[in-house]
Amino acid sequence: MVDAPASLHAPADYAALMRRKRLYSGVIVVIFVALMASGFRLADARNAGGFIDGIGHVFDFPAEILSEALRDWRNLPGFLLEFLPSLIETLNIAAVSTLFGTLAAGVMALFSTRGLALWPRLVPVVRRAMDVMRAIPEIVVALVLIYLLGTGPVPAMIAITLHSTGALGKLFSEAAENADLKPAEGLASTGASWLQRMWFGIVPQVAPNWSSYALLRFEINIRASAILGFVGSGGIGYDLKTALQWGQGKYDEVVAIFVLLFLTISIVDALSDRARARLVRGGQPA
Repeated sequence: MVDAPASLHAPADYAALMRRKRLYSGVIVVIFVALMASGFRLADARNAGGFIDGIGHVFDFPAEILSEALRDWRNLPGFLLEFLPSLIETLNIAAVSTLFGTLAAGVMALFSTRGLALWPRLVPVVRRAMDVMRAIPEIVVALVLIYLLGTGPVPAMIAITLHSTGALGKLFSEAAENADLKPAEGLASTGASWLQRMWFGIVPQVAPNWSSYALLRFEINIRASAILGFVGSGGIGYDLKTALQWGQGKYDEVVAIFVLLFLTISIVDALSDRARARLVRGGQPA
């Protein structure tokens, strides 16, 4: 008996594959919905008030803040100047953290990239170290460091630097894996050391992408440094926490801080977007 050609079985195999995919997708959707429903019921039970009962009051607090700010709008320019030093401190934390995180990530990326690493056996170790840095939230590291070092910008800087190193290290490593190895191989044939091969053969290829990732991370770190101010790490976030704790009578300060943060993030985003476009595409942003 002669077997049927393989081409005759292809439609049936494809149909069976699609049925399995739909089945797996359906199972995943059911599990996801079940987890969401159970999580919502648990969270709603632990709330001080029910979600359905409280959803109508979501905008009560923002409306209270805005009404007080509109009533005392003449104070806003003075508060903008008052909180400007705190904003500069926040920007300094973000900038220093991004710089140190970028440098550390570049080194770890070269040591964790397959085909480029100086010690290939250490590639999994370095990758797991970057995973740990990414997995632990900045606020957790900052809280531990505040307990050890006291309040101030240093705990925030260290926490953001560690997280930036882990996040950028993964992106840098992926960019390095796509680099052309021929320049490094050519340098190796001339007797160049590993450091020389990386610096002259690989880094020039990945520098535009690495710089683009670093600029994007700087934007993220500005937000992170502002948030860490809530736990006592200095900067404008600490002033925002203090103003919110005082409650009514200080809401005009809250609005002034939000305005400063919004303007700063918008300006940094616009400038870094143009810089990233020039680095990666060599032209204007899309």
